[in-house]
Amino acid sequence: MFGKLRQVETESELYESAVRALMRRAYSAYEMKQLLGRRTENDHLLRTVMDRLKRAKMIDDERFAKQFVRQRTEIRRQGKFRIARDLRARGVLDRHIEAALAETAKETDEAAIVRQRLERRLRSFRGEIDELKMASMYRSLLRAGFSADVVRRELKAITREDVGEQEPEPEE
Repeated sequence: MFGKLRQVETESELYESAVRALMRRAYSAYEMKQLLGRRTENDHLLRTVMDRLKRAKMIDDERFAKQFVRQRTEIRRQGKFRIARDLRARGVLDRHIEAALAETAKETDEAAIVRQRLERRLRSFRGEIDELKMASMYRSLLRAGFSADVVRRELKAITREDVGEQEPEPEE
C-alpha cells in the first residue's frame, strides 16, 4: 500500500524526521526505533539519533506508558489487561506498564467503567435479554480488557435490576 520511505543520510535529517513524527503522536522507544530504522540503513546513525531523543526527553517509555494508560482508561474505557497487552506490543517494559496501571487504578473504579459500558450496551438491545445477548456482552467486556470476576459480578447485578424493575401485568 505504502511505498518505501525516502532514505536519509545525515543525522540532522533523521532527527528532523523523528521530531516530525513525535509532533503527530507519542511513540515508545521501540516504535521510534522501528520507524527510524525504515528511514536509514546506518545502525550507528540510528543509535545516535535515539540517544539524542532520549537525552532530550522526547522519548521516555515511563511517561509514554502513563499517558497511554490514562488515555485508554478515561477516553476509550478499556480494561487493564487490554491496555497492558497493547503496551507490550508497543515494546514498553513490564515495570513501566505495571507502574502506570497501578497509578491509574488508584484513581479509577473498574466496576464503574464496566457498569457504564453495560448500560450503554443494554440501551441498544431490543427485546428481552437472553443468554446469547448476555454472552455477547460478556465476551465484549473481556475483549475490552476487564477481569472476568468484575464482568460476571456486574452482569449479575445489572440483570437482577432489570428483572426486579419489571412488574407483572395484571390479567383481565
